[in-house]
Amino acid sequence: MQQTKINDFQQIITGRRSIRNYDPSVKISREEMKEILTAASLAPSSVNLQPWRFVVIDTEEGKNTLAPLAKFNQRQVETSAAVIAVFADTNSLEYLEQIYDKAVDEGHMPAEVRDQQVPAIRGLLEMMSPEQFKDMNLIDSGLVSMQLMLVARAYGYDTNPIGGYEKDRIAEALDLDKERYFPVMLLSIGKAADEGYQSVRLPIETTTEWR
Repeated sequence: MQQTKINDFQQIITGRRSIRNYDPSVKISREEMKEILTAASLAPSSVNLQPWRFVVIDTEEGKNTLAPLAKFNQRQVETSAAVIAVFADTNSLEYLEQIYDKAVDEGHMPAEVRDQQVPAIRGLLEMMSPEQFKDMNLIDSGLVSMQLMLVARAYGYDTNPIGGYEKDRIAEALDLDKERYFPVMLLSIGKAADEGYQSVRLPIETTTEWR
């Protein structure tokens, strides 16, 4: 069941809610989910390394695996069309050449620029400590997660970012290498069964300083 798309950006950002109860009859086809993830993946990342990795949990079997790992978010797991587990790939540097070769092939970058940038970027990133590299990847994975929520809203769906789950067990439960893939968050997605709660924000005067 494809939802009506929303093209009003103001409506997208002001209408987003963290939804905990979804209409379980609404499903998202894998073709449409691919569209949503493709659009979300236009998010920026450091040196365009795109370290985010997604596991879309949309089957009964997958949800049964996830449910005991998200004990305080059972309604989202049970009623959503899917839960998307977002991971940061700590081996994302392996894709550097592939990404920059594609940029050249598609005419976005001259070959000589790639030939200069790739070894410079590799040298810079290989000098980082594992903790610094992980932090960089986590920031980028957070950017794609926010963009994913906005894209979902534009497609007529609702989401909820979930941080309360068994982060030390999630990778292995989803057949991933826990040493390589670091959990960022879970995102439930579907059609809201209720409007959810509108939340307040601190005034800009509280959160901003001018210099």
